[in-house]
Amino acid sequence: MTHRLLPLAALLASLAFTSSAQSQTASPLAQRVLALSDAAEPQVIAWRRHIHQHPELSYEEVQTAAYIAAALAKMPGIEVQTGIAKTGIKAVLRGGKPGPVVALRADMDALPVQERNDLPFKSTARAQWRGNETPVSHACGHDTHVAMLLGAAQALSSVRSELTGTVVFLFQPAEELGPGPVPSGAKAMMEAKVLENPKVDVVMGQHISARAPGNTLAYRAGSFMASGDAFNIKLKGKGGHGSSPWTAKDPTLAAAEIVLALQGIISQQIDPLDGPTVVTVGLLQSGNRVNILPDTAEIGGTVRSLSARNQKIAHEGIRLKAEKIAESAGLTAEVTIDTGYEVVVSDPKITAALAPAFAAAAGGADKAREVPPSMGSEDFGSFGGSGVPVVFWNLYASPFGDKSGAPNHSSEFVIDEKALRIGVRALTSATLAYMAQSPAAKR
Repeated sequence: MTHRLLPLAALLASLAFTSSAQSQTASPLAQRVLALSDAAEPQVIAWRRHIHQHPELSYEEVQTAAYIAAALAKMPGIEVQTGIAKTGIKAVLRGGKPGPVVALRADMDALPVQERNDLPFKSTARAQWRGNETPVSHACGHDTHVAMLLGAAQALSSVRSELTGTVVFLFQPAEELGPGPVPSGAKAMMEAKVLENPKVDVVMGQHISARAPGNTLAYRAGSFMASGDAFNIKLKGKGGHGSSPWTAKDPTLAAAEIVLALQGIISQQIDPLDGPTVVTVGLLQSGNRVNILPDTAEIGGTVRSLSARNQKIAHEGIRLKAEKIAESAGLTAEVTIDTGYEVVVSDPKITAALAPAFAAAAGGADKAREVPPSMGSEDFGSFGGSGVPVVFWNLYASPFGDKSGAPNHSSEFVIDEKALRIGVRALTSATLAYMAQSPAAKR
């Protein structure tokens, strides 16, 4: 194993940033903000339950956005802009002293999933999804993300005159949209230039999960969550009768060969040390009769990678293998690859420096730990694609003690609301710790 030596200036800056962040976690202001974060807990739970009971799908978060804007309007010193990227919100809190600009982000949209939890505030909402009426619920916890960010806004606005810098609160639509022709909410927010005016220095965000014991934080310096893309391959051949396949150009056989060949991309073309990568096929369709060879076949799947380089290699490999195998069988292949979510890369230096803040928020170093990367995807990575550093972490909130709960996107997804207090503390603590590294904070 080799280690890259940091230039002296970078090393000194890193040490200075770490020292400032550590001292800020114990400062009187930091302690007051932690107390304010704790005091917000009943209101945070109330916000969460209202949003949970009234979920809305991607780019349809009209009532959700109105509810958020109304809550923000009651907080002193916060400037609210609505209608960004259709239903998004950007709120700005300017501190009493000049300093860095920290953006905190929460996603707002729900999923076309029927909730099967017996909660007094369970969702009974229904909406149109791809031409059909479907139940809607917050099966990924975005209701909690919104509520915790509102709690952070309330706590920080209470000490705005003492803040060394500015906080930008981003309430983002359409994280769940996934790869496709319509951009996800993070991309749309970036197109709306939400990181300018004021110019943002860092973007932070968190995601809730019930897959680990509750009231703990998990972070990672470097690649944290994988990119997520979708591909589709349409094969066109010539149909025929099952008794005489030599008279046809069979797309089913070619599709089977392509599915197997795609795994060769992982084993033969991808450097596993550069970042884990997976290519999976979830859709394979051809024909409707056992004795008829169809004219067409279709393959659909996903690409996930923790390396932008490997992501590109996988895309090129899918296209090349599909087209060449189809050509060798006398077929044509139409390959579409929709780039969805970028790799979420938490800035290593900033993440390491914020570790004491995470520990303070969670109530001890044993409750805030660095974890391996995840092959799951999040469109938060789009904020980092602009060159602005980002930091992302998970909030674990299993309602079953040491046992894990249902996964995100499950109809039985449920969290322990006591964890929301930790999420608010994480947002406020990380904000103050980052602000502490500014020259103004050291005077």
